[in-house]
Amino acid sequence: MTDTGQSAVGRLGLYSRLVMLPHTVFALPFALTAVVLASYQHSVTPAKILLIVVAFTGARSAAMGFNRLIDHGVDSRNPRTRRRPLPAGKLSRGQAWLFVAGSVAVFELAAWLLGRLPLLLSPLALVVVLLYSLTKFFTSLSHLVLGLALSIAPVGAWIAVTGGFGAGVIVLAGAVLCWVAGFDVIYSLQDERFDRGEGLHSIPARLGAHGALWVSRGLHLATVALLAWTGTFFPVGFFFWIAWVAVTAMLVYEHRLVKPDDISRVNAAFFTVNGIVSVVFFLLNLVDRLV
Repeated sequence: MTDTGQSAVGRLGLYSRLVMLPHTVFALPFALTAVVLASYQHSVTPAKILLIVVAFTGARSAAMGFNRLIDHGVDSRNPRTRRRPLPAGKLSRGQAWLFVAGSVAVFELAAWLLGRLPLLLSPLALVVVLLYSLTKFFTSLSHLVLGLALSIAPVGAWIAVTGGFGAGVIVLAGAVLCWVAGFDVIYSLQDERFDRGEGLHSIPARLGAHGALWVSRGLHLATVALLAWTGTFFPVGFFFWIAWVAVTAMLVYEHRLVKPDDISRVNAAFFTVNGIVSVVFFLLNLVDRLV
C-alpha cells in the first residue's frame, strides 16, 4: 500500500474512533427491527433499507462528532478519554466540524430520497440527536435524552417504510429509550468522581453508584415490559417471544456483572451484552417474519 493509501486508511480509522463506529451496533438493529415489523403490512425494497442505513449512519455520525467537539475540553482533562482523537491532537476541530457537516449532508440527502415526511421531520431529528451533547452540563436526565435520541432510529425507519406513525413502533421506541438510558447510566459509573469534580450532571454523580444501579434496573425492567407490549401490536410468532426471553436474560446478566463496589466489568456490561441484545432481537424478529 502506498503512503497515500496508508494515510487515507489511518484517517478513516481516526474518524471511526471519533464517532465510536462499533457502537452503531446498539441502535441500528432496532431500526432494522422496525423495518421487519412494518413489513407485515407494507412492502420493503433493498433500496429503501439501504437508504435507512445511510440516514441512520449520517445522523449518528453527526451527533457523535458534535458530541466530541462539545466535550473536547472535558475529554482532555479526563484520564479515561484524553486519548480520543480530538484531545490527543490526532484530528483538528476544523476536521471534526467538516466531518459533522458532511454527515448532516448525507443524512439530509438520504431523508430526501426516502420521502416527503422523512425530509420534513429530519431537522427535528437532528435537533434531538445534537441536543444530547449539551444536556450533561445542566441536567442529570442526560441519559434519558440519549435514549430519546437513539429511539428516533426505529421511528424514522418505520416512517420511511410506511409513510406515517404507528402505535406499535412508538412503544418499541419507548423500549429503546429505556434500554439505552439504563445502560448509559451503567457506563457513566466510570466517571462518577470525575463528573462531580467537573460539575457535570449524571445519575451516578447525583445518586452514587448504588442509587444509579437501581435507576438502571428500573429502566431495564421498563424495557422488558415495553418490548412485550410491542409484540401485541403485530402478528408475531414464536421467535419474537424467544427474542424477548433472550433480551430479558441478557439484561439480568448485565446487572449481575456490575456492583456498586465493583465496576471493573462495566465495559463487558456496556458493549458486549448490549451489542448482543440488539443484534439478537433483530435477527430473531427477522427469522420470525420469514418463517
